[in-house]
Amino acid sequence: MSNAKQKMELAGKVSLCKSDQLFLGEDRIRLLEMIDEHGSITKAAKAVGISYKTAWDTMDAINNLSEKPLFVRMAGGKSGGGTRLTDEGREVIRKYRVIQEEHDKFLSNITKKIGSATELYKFIKRISMKVSARNIFAGTISELTKGAVNAEVKLSLKGGNELVSVITNESVENLGLHVGGDVYAIIKASSILIGKDLEETKLSTRNILPGKIMKLIEGAVNTEVILELSGGNTISAIITNASAESLSLRERDNVCAICKSSDIILGVS
Repeated sequence: MSNAKQKMELAGKVSLCKSDQLFLGEDRIRLLEMIDEHGSITKAAKAVGISYKTAWDTMDAINNLSEKPLFVRMAGGKSGGGTRLTDEGREVIRKYRVIQEEHDKFLSNITKKIGSATELYKFIKRISMKVSARNIFAGTISELTKGAVNAEVKLSLKGGNELVSVITNESVENLGLHVGGDVYAIIKASSILIGKDLEETKLSTRNILPGKIMKLIEGAVNTEVILELSGGNTISAIITNASAESLSLRERDNVCAICKSSDIILGVS
């Protein structure tokens, strides 16, 4: 895509297979149509932009897979010989074009129902990422403030949650970050602290996310705390068993996930 705002649409091609082999596709149908139009393999090959040998190899492969011949070679004479399609060949073209037309209608109907496929494309790219960190959030840059060396990047997540990350100005340039741009925030679970009853507490960190404990998974040494944030996102923290016990953490408790701005890694597609 040359423009980030360019609309993305659904597209597809029809291919017919037989005996687990490609029988007919758009390129082969086009070759058949050109043979029917020109009456010559040589001219048909030139029209579709392939070599004479490739055209003959393709036609032989099609004929071998067809129950009835799709073309016949004509001996030389006044016309100099050539190749012509059989009635079966013309019928194959007709049926393929009917299938192609219905396929196009099918895609058009889906497009009308879902609108632009851009958001679906973005979602697929997000879930295709493979990183070791448990916490990956998709956000939009709402503010970007550059300092002498570092920049503060404020992200808006779904549901109204916000995150602030501090990265170098060089990273901002390398990633092409700008206000309104899409970005991923990646946070290691071990970088997140859990706080309880912080209403009257003042902390230096910018990222204090209120949430409710959905699940506590206790291990031999550490406990994984999974929170549902107020905006609908979930976040995981790894804390020691001793910390979980001292905070008397229980499922459904209201707590806060706390993270330093410097511990939030940003990435782009």
